[in-house]
Amino acid sequence: MGEQIFDPKANYAAQALTLFTRYGDAEALVAVDGQRYTYAELHAEVVAMAGALWAHGIRPGAALGVLARNPAESIFLQLAAGLLGCRTAWIANNAPPRFRRDFLDLAQVDAFVYDARKLPEMGAELAALAAPRPVFCFGPGGLGPDLTGGPRATELPIDPLTVPHEPSSLFQTGGTTGLPKLVHHGHSFFAALHLLSRYYADSGQPTLRHLLIAGTWHVSAQTAVFMTLFTGGTAFLHDGLDYPLFYDTIERERINSTLLAPPLLYLLLDDPKSAGVDFSSLHTLTISGAAASPTRLAQAIERFGPVMRIVYGMSESPFISALPNLDHDPAHPERLASCGIPYGDVRVEIRDARGAVLPAGEVGEVWVTGSLLMRGYWGMPELTAETLVDGWLRTGDVGRLDADGYLYLFDRVKDMIVTGLSSTNVFCRPVEDALAAHPQVQAAAVIGVPHELEGEAVHAYVVTTPDATVTAEELIALVSAELNAMWAPQTVGFVDAFPLTEFGKVDKKALRARYAADA
Repeated sequence: MGEQIFDPKANYAAQALTLFTRYGDAEALVAVDGQRYTYAELHAEVVAMAGALWAHGIRPGAALGVLARNPAESIFLQLAAGLLGCRTAWIANNAPPRFRRDFLDLAQVDAFVYDARKLPEMGAELAALAAPRPVFCFGPGGLGPDLTGGPRATELPIDPLTVPHEPSSLFQTGGTTGLPKLVHHGHSFFAALHLLSRYYADSGQPTLRHLLIAGTWHVSAQTAVFMTLFTGGTAFLHDGLDYPLFYDTIERERINSTLLAPPLLYLLLDDPKSAGVDFSSLHTLTISGAAASPTRLAQAIERFGPVMRIVYGMSESPFISALPNLDHDPAHPERLASCGIPYGDVRVEIRDARGAVLPAGEVGEVWVTGSLLMRGYWGMPELTAETLVDGWLRTGDVGRLDADGYLYLFDRVKDMIVTGLSSTNVFCRPVEDALAAHPQVQAAAVIGVPHELEGEAVHAYVVTTPDATVTAEELIALVSAELNAMWAPQTVGFVDAFPLTEFGKVDKKALRARYAADA
């Protein structure tokens, strides 16, 4: 791939088709239903989807709202829409109903597409709200024409290089607190994925056989799929995490790359059935979506070897920093708590509340810049102006850089707990790591809860091993000794499992609601 001259201004989807032609009969995609596509077949499916959209009146500049989980058609549609110079708007199907109901208007879509096979009821609800805009479906039996049925186009209806409209996409954020935002990624974002893919291919790394369990309606999932396809690898699509299927696919297909959020990694480590699974094909097991416990990462290294990769990113910038080939480093044991160094062309700075850059070792807000940054929040100019400042993204995360440029995260700015008569700032991450270091604690989550005298108090929820005898008092003493009494939780709740978001993160909003209900 190194001989290819990439033009970042040319239509990214058209350049993808050029790559697919080059890769030919190599296997590109294995769908949720097991159907397998070569690159030649993937090329044909994208062209057919573009033809279907055109036949139903979709023209350059149109915006398509899309509701789907993880079908192969999502990939076909995204690239087909890119060829036509359209904007896609991906609906988070795990969002509260009222957020979904507002989505089509907020995203200013011209048409609505949904998977009639997997989401018939949710799709029908949104189809009614979409009226009088046209509705289309993946599969028969829905409330609109089936984009996968009927005559199949074998040629593009228009030359994408002549389309004056720039393709782009809107992605909903997780929406775990407050109203969800629509992150707008322009053509330059997808062009950057081409460049990152080229660098990967030129690095001599193995051809990707990536197993994806996250829905392709999320930007990080599309990032993983497109980097796999742009490098000539094979993407395997799963609809969520089914551990028996996950294990079987890794063994049978010799998967060498996959991604898990920390809570899902912990479940894998604690699953007795995983002990007999052959994970030797794994080259990269990416952990992303939230901070991982150093204790559990050490266990993962013992289980899988130095294949762990920590990635820090968010919808607004999917890659910020990475720490690959994680292993025990006697010289730097603290780096198990790090999320690595800036990735690609990303630059990271730690700044104070006034925006002044802080020196290494100082704690402040993480600011980043690079080619994968969002354009802004769709329809929210004031929030965009607050978040994007002179080409830099204010992440809302609290962290520090060490002298070697490694980034350490402590908390979300909004999740920081301000407690005590002296208004001490307590960050959740160090407390959670201290709790998780106890051999009878499988996972810990810390939240701030109302306190009449101190404003907020530190409350911890923990999941323990089945035979645990540890008490709340012992855990409070552990944190007091590791950190100090101010950072120690005043109360501890024991739970069987944490509520998780669609992305596998611990849902702290749900934990706060649980605490309020139990109080």
